Amino acid sequence: MTLISRRGFGGLFGTSALGLAMPSLAFGAVPKVVVIGGGAGGATAARYLAKDSKGALDVTLVEASKRYYTCFYSNLYIGGFRKYGSIGHNYYGLAVNNRINVVHEWAASVDGATKTVNLASGGKLSYDKLVLSPGIALKYDSIAGYSPQAQGRMPHGWTSGTQAQQIRNQVLTMKEGGTFVMVPPPNPYRCPPGPYERASMIAHLLKERNPTAKIIVLDPKEKFSKMGLFMAGWEKHYPGMIEWLGPDAHGGIKSVNHETMEIVTDLDTFKADAACVVPAQRAGSIATAAGVTDGDWAPIIPATMASKADPNIHVLGDASVASSMPKSGFSANSQAKVAANAIRGELTGSRVYNPRFANTCWSLIATNDGIKVGANYKAGSEKIDVVDKFVSQSDESADLRKTTYEESIGWYNGITSDMFS
Repeated sequence: MTLISRRGFGGLFGTSALGLAMPSLAFGAVPKVVVIGGGAGGATAARYLAKDSKGALDVTLVEASKRYYTCFYSNLYIGGFRKYGSIGHNYYGLAVNNRINVVHEWAASVDGATKTVNLASGGKLSYDKLVLSPGIALKYDSIAGYSPQAQGRMPHGWTSGTQAQQIRNQVLTMKEGGTFVMVPPPNPYRCPPGPYERASMIAHLLKERNPTAKIIVLDPKEKFSKMGLFMAGWEKHYPGMIEWLGPDAHGGIKSVNHETMEIVTDLDTFKADAACVVPAQRAGSIATAAGVTDGDWAPIIPATMASKADPNIHVLGDASVASSMPKSGFSANSQAKVAANAIRGELTGSRVYNPRFANTCWSLIATNDGIKVGANYKAGSEKIDVVDKFVSQSDESADLRKTTYEESIGWYNGITSDMFS
């Protein structure tokens, strides 16, 4: 296990440095909060718990990766608008600036009765409150023929890691006039506009380097987020290049074959020179191991993001059932602040503010052609309710679309600072 101590980034320490397997709150002891998952939800929650409590909480962040690559903005890397390194971030700021114990290891299971997190190495972490923000797990078997082995040639690029690089490289090496096939996931899934921004960014790349190539989107859904805006943008910037087929047209995706690069539907068998296949999704596996899921996702209490199955566990971001809030980085960041405030209030007696949530999803269609959709929310008794919402309009000026894109850059810089600084 690798530990970056909250007491200073002077070196790397073994398991014994944590004081693991100690009992939970002894009289007068500092309450312990363990956060599993270092993405938009978990990193934000850990930072706000530590920063706002000013040492009144002992905060540990468990995250297997030492460098986190954001899924949001990975499409812009694919399209050539970002360098890959620009979407990668480390945890040094959380450890040094916020006195957070950062443990780079897998969390294997949770014992809610003893309030213990069991690590893959055999180590244990005790907690008074646990925050789970594990993101998604992929349901490979939701598409016949898809598997962890198949993703090598038909990458999904839907989790943090290097698959965005695979997709970009496959597009760049496609034969002249070749075909790229995308299979988006069924609802609900991480980043609703994401597959269609990805198609846009691949089209941008092909327009510059391989203008006779084609993109076919075989969608299991009849409609998708910002559908009219994307369709209009494709017609404007990439006429004839992108063909979107919904289930009424293709009749259903029957199977994929990564060896022959074929996607079989009722309509036809599509032969791909490169492909992106994104299967159905569920909450990250640790949420299931902790016993807080009901089916694929984890139900929560809206005002605190606490699990309905265990009041000492809070579930954030993609893994949670957050009602009308989409599964997005912005949503996770917003939910993390609500949860951190509630946890800090319960453990330290500090003020708890009225919970409010927000989300915006930006998408880039082409150079300086940015669109967005979003809403503000409040916590109802049973679900998170929409207060107001907004979406880009079809008749917006080029200047406004450019401003929307520039706004998204500011948001990315802001949220990553909020997560990791």
